Amino acid sequence: MKRLLCSILLIFNFSGICFAQTDTIPSFVKDSLDIYVSRALTDWQIPGVAVCIIKNDKVVVMKGYGVKDWDTKDPVDANTLFMIGSNSKAFTATALAMLDAEKFSENKIGKFSLDDKVTKWIPEFKLNNKAAGEQAIIRDLLCHRIGFQTFQGDFTYWTSNLTREEVIEKMSHIKATYPFRTTWGYTNAAFLTAGQIIPVVTGMPWEDFIKQKIFEPLDMKNTLALSKDFPNAANKCSPYTMQEGKIIKIPYCLIDNLAPAGSIGSSVHDMSHWVMMQLNNGKYNGQQIVPASAIAQTRLPHSILGNGGALYNEGHFSLYGLGWMLQEYCGRKIVSHTGGVNGFVTSVTLIPEEKLGIIVFTNTDQNSFYEALKWEIMDAYLGKPYRNYSNVYLGFYKQNFNEEQKKDKTLKDSVALNLKTEFPLKAYAGNYFNDVYGNMKVVLENGELKMNFSHHPNMYAKLESLGGNRFYATFTDPEFSKAIFPFHVENGKVKSVTVKVADFVEYNPYEFIKK
Repeated sequence: MKRLLCSILLIFNFSGICFAQTDTIPSFVKDSLDIYVSRALTDWQIPGVAVCIIKNDKVVVMKGYGVKDWDTKDPVDANTLFMIGSNSKAFTATALAMLDAEKFSENKIGKFSLDDKVTKWIPEFKLNNKAAGEQAIIRDLLCHRIGFQTFQGDFTYWTSNLTREEVIEKMSHIKATYPFRTTWGYTNAAFLTAGQIIPVVTGMPWEDFIKQKIFEPLDMKNTLALSKDFPNAANKCSPYTMQEGKIIKIPYCLIDNLAPAGSIGSSVHDMSHWVMMQLNNGKYNGQQIVPASAIAQTRLPHSILGNGGALYNEGHFSLYGLGWMLQEYCGRKIVSHTGGVNGFVTSVTLIPEEKLGIIVFTNTDQNSFYEALKWEIMDAYLGKPYRNYSNVYLGFYKQNFNEEQKKDKTLKDSVALNLKTEFPLKAYAGNYFNDVYGNMKVVLENGELKMNFSHHPNMYAKLESLGGNRFYATFTDPEFSKAIFPFHVENGKVKSVTVKVADFVEYNPYEFIKK
């Protein structure tokens, strides 16, 4: 509590741009924003927030609140870096749309098109559904319609030691949940695959192309393409998450094997240039950085998410373009995306008809404030009533948190009973295999079972008996959370075990067969 109170003393930082002088600023933004954000730092236990609002080609707000790190108490400013997670996807989609607009290629294969089959550029690309793998075009990768369920396969890839090439190969082992092109399912590995086409077409790695063609022309001087460079940056936030009911600092999320899907680190200052360009159909400082046709391609609806709807006010559809979510809200087209990696959640929102852009960055992954503030600002500019979205979302969050805490306590109480397993512990030990993930090993050390995963060598799951063949598994990486792992028995022997990680990583369970 003392640490939190100390952070509140540092919530305001006036070193960056604060407010543009204009009479058109809504009262919420002009008079209440600082109070609203400072209250959220306490309510949500968020160390730091950065906010930027752009309206009619001008920065209305660009500020940091709170601290980069609860230990150092260094204040967040407009140039502080946050990992932006899946807001990286719009960069990848835009880059490929640029190549499409130019019909560019330095490769003998031919000119590039978003309608090219993936195998034209990556011949080794395959899906479990053979026909789908052969028919998939680049657009399919960029709009999440290859048949995978949301996050399917991510346990195998997320913070793993797999290379980009190995991730693409692993996709061929995944049995898609849905028929090809029928259902939207958010697929990080698909965006990686799309990004890996860029070096084949241009001769430049994804990260170099993004820097040269987007970051540099937009004067995004401090923005990083790769997560490996983030820990060494001078002005950066530390990442935080929740463990045992407390906010804790965690290691930086290293996901360069999925870089085109989520590895970028940026500040609200640099991202304001990206948003200005987006709101001006590809122009920045009078220069056409991205062809207008490429901007239009990314905002063309490709996949249906649902009927839309909103917590308040009107919303009638929800779609997905190429790297952007598209929805109708109060008669306006909203172009937006969110991003989440270990320790960070962020949002970027465009309302092109209003020439309005909103950026919200936070450095804990345990909050919905990054979305609540976006809606509050949008409503203010659209003349809608004040709703206190932060308080509403916090109510949802607390209810879910309390339910999870109850479940956890029940399971811990069961563990404390020292319930007997069906077999001696050594019977569960051994080598296991899953066709998608690969190898896993259960070892017995000092009377305790531990589960080691071949592609996550720095992490393991501790197994505690719940009686019979059920164990309460706790991962050493809190992002992978806790779950009940049932072992399955056949003919008096342990045959397999079902492994489930946090939904934040992947919804699908994995069945590991004992060798």
